[in-house]
Formats: sequence, C-alpha cells, structure tokens
Amino acid sequence: MKGFPEDFLWGGAVAANQVEGAYLEDGKGLTTVDLLPQGERRFEIMLGDLKGFTPDPDTFYPSHEGIDFYHTYKEDIALFAEMGFKALRLSIAWTRIFPTGEESEPNEAGLAFYDSVFDELRKYNIEPVVTMAHFDVPVALVEKYGGWRDRKLVELFETYAKTILTRYKDKVRYWMTFNEINMLLHLPYIGAGLVFKEGENKKKIQYQAAHHQLVASALAVKACHEIIPNAMCGCMLAAGATYPYTPDPEDVWDAVQKDRDTFFFIDVQARGAYPGYAKRMLREQGLFPDMEPGDEDILEAHTVDYLGFSYYSSRATSTDPEVNAQAAQGNVFGSVPNPYLKSSEWGWAIDPKGLRITANQLYERYQKPLFIVENGLGAVDQPTDDFVVEDDYRIAYLQAHVKEMKEAILDGVELLGYTSWGPIDLVSASTGEMKKRYGYIYVDRNNDGSGSLKRAKKKSFAWYKQVIETNGEDLSEGGQSI
Repeated sequence: MKGFPEDFLWGGAVAANQVEGAYLEDGKGLTTVDLLPQGERRFEIMLGDLKGFTPDPDTFYPSHEGIDFYHTYKEDIALFAEMGFKALRLSIAWTRIFPTGEESEPNEAGLAFYDSVFDELRKYNIEPVVTMAHFDVPVALVEKYGGWRDRKLVELFETYAKTILTRYKDKVRYWMTFNEINMLLHLPYIGAGLVFKEGENKKKIQYQAAHHQLVASALAVKACHEIIPNAMCGCMLAAGATYPYTPDPEDVWDAVQKDRDTFFFIDVQARGAYPGYAKRMLREQGLFPDMEPGDEDILEAHTVDYLGFSYYSSRATSTDPEVNAQAAQGNVFGSVPNPYLKSSEWGWAIDPKGLRITANQLYERYQKPLFIVENGLGAVDQPTDDFVVEDDYRIAYLQAHVKEMKEAILDGVELLGYTSWGPIDLVSASTGEMKKRYGYIYVDRNNDGSGSLKRAKKKSFAWYKQVIETNGEDLSEGGQSI
C-alpha cells in the first residue's frame, strides 16, 4: 500500500526507426518506415497506398537521419543515466540484422551495434526493454510477399527472433514481440507492411496478417522461454479506454465493440485463443483467416508473461451521426470530442484519470503484470537562443498521469514500470515531424532536417530526475494544474 515498488522500472522509450538514422549504414536494408515522407502522403501510405519500393531522391524521409542516435547513443544514454533511468525501452531494426529478411546469415555489423548499445546501458545499470518489431518490416518482404499477408513471414520472423534472443541472452531480460499490434487494423502499412491493390478485400487481408503476427508472436515467446529461461516476454498494444458519449445503451454497446478491437489481439496473446466475440464477427463478415494445423495449439501453449501498453488518451464514441461528424482527426482511433476534457495541440484528449481506468481494465481482464511503455505529451516547444525550454505544460501532463498511475497500483494493479515516450525529441511516427516534441532532452532539428542536432536539457529533465530519485513520491517541481 506504499505505491511504487522498490524495483519499479522508471525510464523512457524510443524506437529504432524514429531515432537511429543511418538508414543504409553498415549493411542495413530498407525498412517500411524508410518510405514514409512527411506531409499528406505519409498518412495515405500508412493506410496501404504505397506506389513504389525505393525512396524518391527528391523527397525528404525523416527516418533516414532521425536524430542520429546510431552515432550519438553514448551521449544520449549518459543523459538518460543522469536522470536516473532504471530502464530504456528501445527496438531492434529487423533490417539491421537481416537486410532483406531472407539472408541465411545475420549481418554482424548490425548485431554488433546493438551489443554496444546494450553494453552502454549496462554500464549505467539501465535495463534494456527490447521490442522485436516496432513498425518496421523489411521492404524486400513487402515487395516479394506483400508483407504480413503471407505466411512466409512467420518463418522469417521466427528466425529473426531466435537470432536476437540467442545473441543477447546475457544482456536483455525484458522483451516484447510487436509494438502496438492492434495498430494493424488502423494503419496497416506500418502495422504489417500491407499495400493494397484496387478491389482487394482489405479487412480480410488485415485479419489474415493479424493471424500470422499472432502465430509469430507465440513462436517468439516460445523461443524466448527456451533460450532465456529467466527472461520475460510480453506483448504490446495501443491502449485507452473507450467511453460511451451518452448513457444510451447503443452508445454503451458501441464503446464495448470499439474496445474489443483492441482486446482481440491481447486476448489471443495473453489467453491463448481467439475469443468468442471475435470468432462470431469474423465468421459473420467472412473475414475468418486461413489457419494451418497446429496454429491453435501454438497460440494456446505460448502466452505472454506481461502486457506492455501505450497510453496517450482515452476515446469517446457515439452512434449519433451529428456527434460523429465532429470526430477528432488527430487520433487514428477517430474519437469524438469529450466535452469534459481538454486536448493537446494535435487533438488528443488529455485524460490522466483514463490511465488509471485503462490500467484497471487491463489488469482485471488479464491478471498479468502490466508495463506502461509509452505515455507523454507531444507539444511545440519554444526554445531560447541557447536552447532553454521551460516546458511546464509537459511537467503538468506527466505529474497528473504519474499520480493516477500510483492510484492504479494502490487499486491492486501490478505494474512493472513506466517508460515515458520520447525521453529525447524524436521523429513523430504519425506525422514525421520534429516539432511534435515529447522529450526531456531537446534536439536541435527541424521538420525539414536542418539543425545542429545539439542536445539540451529541458526543465522537465530535472523534474523527471527528481521523480525517479524519490520513486514517484515527489512530483512537485514546476508545473501547473491541468
């Protein structure tokens, strides 16, 4: 009943394709995000409208340079250590290990890079929390097989998973298979490397790809348990409770259905079987995926050890067409405005209480340890000439969410840790921008790729350091009420 446990894993979270840069260095192959430009075309491609498989030399792709973490990781990790990080969530780029996804031998330069990163983290006693696939599929596999629509990717992903598990078995104890696996239903290109042709049944392809990822995830969990018996292997979803807009039973039922779009994947990964509501929907709509003999046994036998989730906002839903016409476009889940909540500059509802609600909801449903692996405020920071950023708004956002996280623990929710999103400014996944900043560390880089890449501590840097030092007890530095 004291709140945060003594071994609570405070830290931050990044993704390879949003920070590393060096997109073709040391033998790395093209990954799907390397074909995402800034601007309107970015969102069209994320929905599955890719026109070609090579970068356009006249187009700016923000992932190609990122924030140059590939070359600055020692400097950046030292800053994380100064804040007192206990953990850093990061991902391995599949194409650094297998550039096309089909090589018979892994790329040693790619393996060595992550060896160096993990060694640097261990130097400061920072626990790596590693995501195997964070929105990156080898472009060669999209071009040849159509991404995760093809069963071949299950075999190739299993090889990749076994390779990295074996290589880093003495360096990494916390693993996750797919980042925000439910995003496959909302942004199918980044979720599964899906590119659609005219006339295709998109939903059928998405659920087939989802089945392949679920089988691949189970096989990766199996490999993790065999190769690193003392490790924990989890799954990860984009979470956020859905509220009915009114007490109208139709709105309430619609909210239940919207939440099930999220729960479907985790029901399989945590419970080991397709839930009844999903089977009914898939059969009635003609979307049931093709399965191979033994698939159901694989899913049942190899469930995850914990559940990682991102939380940025809650959602609201209505069956009233007039209300739905106001749905916010800044959020891929299409939430209608909640009149009781304020929104971020990108239209995401700011709902700290929703984090407590979501954590309780997930823990009661799965009875497995939870890990909040993404949470934060994307905002436009206005630095002074010497890169001083007074980000009281970010401190206020995080204060409120950490308070509710503690309340969830007091409710009985088992939380392993909290890695806030983007502890250092990085490329936004949804927009490709740099101006949508999350970090405690400012990076001098602009949307057009200009800037010195100089790092500077924001006001929130000292605040988060204090939070970690006091194990979440002192949240008082700076900030303002929301």
